[in-house]
Amino acid sequence: MAVQISPSILNSDFARLADEVAAISPAADWVHVDVMDNHFVPNLTLGLPIVESLMRVSELPLDCHLMIEDPDRWAPAYAEAGARSVTFHVEAAAAPIRLARSLRAAGARAGLALKPATPIEPYEDLLPELDMVLIMSVEPGFGGQRFLETVLPKVRRTREAIARHGGQIWLQMDGGVSAETIERCADAGADVFVAGSAVYAAEDRDRAVRELRALAEKATSASDWACAH
Repeated sequence: MAVQISPSILNSDFARLADEVAAISPAADWVHVDVMDNHFVPNLTLGLPIVESLMRVSELPLDCHLMIEDPDRWAPAYAEAGARSVTFHVEAAAAPIRLARSLRAAGARAGLALKPATPIEPYEDLLPELDMVLIMSVEPGFGGQRFLETVLPKVRRTREAIARHGGQIWLQMDGGVSAETIERCADAGADVFVAGSAVYAAEDRDRAVRELRALAEKATSASDWACAH
């Protein structure tokens, strides 16, 4: 599976969002938009109006990660606004299968996010309804946190579960992904990587994206899970 890089604009200059998005194009595959409501997580960030504005200026597709309460109500609007990928948290969703189907019906890829302590096993039967699983490698809410090594066994188990079910389900890592950690994430089974400060703290954002991709591709090509495919 191809490695994909989705830089998070959570670490960008919000006063210059159009320029900040342009700085990662065309090196990146996606623009990762962290939507937080100050209820599900202790932070308030971007919402639907900003996503609608970004749609008008971004050459890259939007990858929206909804860290919000009641995604069953709010998530479909992001797909209807044009976001190509919309991910909701299983801890917040009342009817995850119905929600995933609604997102797909609106033209978006449906993603399911798990906090670091949330296991994948209770939700394995949901995989056929999904296009992506997002595993948080920090506690959701703020950028710049230290990567949690303890999630890597869960990444491996998730990759194994995906292999059992078949299909083209992406496995995204979000939180603390950097040049120091991305190879371990790729070796464990991730193929889509959210990088915030690792990209936006760099002087050359385009180069930072390319370097992260090269490291992930190197680790993927040597990994057991990729060789099995």
